[in-house]
This record gives sequence, structure tokens and C-alpha cells, in this order.
Amino acid sequence: QVQLVESGGDLVQPGGSLRLSCAASGFKFDDYAMGWFRQAPGKKREGVACISSVERYTRYADSMQGRFTISRDNAENTLYLQIDGLKPEDTAVYYCAASLYHYGLESGEYEYWGQGTQVTVSS
Repeated sequence: QVQLVESGGDLVQPGGSLRLSCAASGFKFDDYAMGWFRQAPGKKREGVACISSVERYTRYADSMQGRFTISRDNAENTLYLQIDGLKPEDTAVYYCAASLYHYGLESGEYEYWGQGTQVTVSS
């Protein structure tokens, strides 16, 4: 059974940092490109960053450059997202997703999804 379980979301003050994790199981993790997406209340889900399977090429949404860092540990079947300099507009549910055939920031390209972890940025 495929599972993607996100963790690490929290309530943080503006300017703070968080490291989100996504533990994968039930599929061959190192065959899949992985992505992080987020959805804020009342908004569409948007791509944050993605990372290729073996070469670990990374790509970020234009608005996410500089404060977000995606990484993966294929030995541990885990995906990470480091977020620095958090802003109130980063408040959203963050999802990880897996794609066997694509490497990009379009949600429709991903086959497997986690349930999400809530990130709230507020003073």
C-alpha cells in the first residue's frame, strides 16, 4: 500500500524556519520524482518545488526561489522541504507527491499524494 506521510508543520512566527518531512512507503521511492505543493485557504493548490529521482535535480516555483530548499534521502525513503524566512502568506497545507513519469510543478503529473501538514505563520 502506497503511503506518503507528511510531518513537521507547525505554528511559527514570521521570520522563523521549518523543516517538513515526507515519509514514503509502498513503492520504489528512488524511481520517482517527488514534489511539494501547498494550498492556502480559498486558493488553488500550487507547486512549490520538485526533485528528480536519482540525479536530484531540483526546480522551484519562481516565487519560492531562495527561501525553500527541497531534498531527499533515498536510503531513508524521505523527502524534505526546508523553509526559511517564513511569511504569513506561506500559511497553507503542504503536501508531498510522487510521480513516476514526470518532473515538474503541475499537480496533475503526480500519482500519489500525502494528506498534508499544516503550516501557519502568525505572530
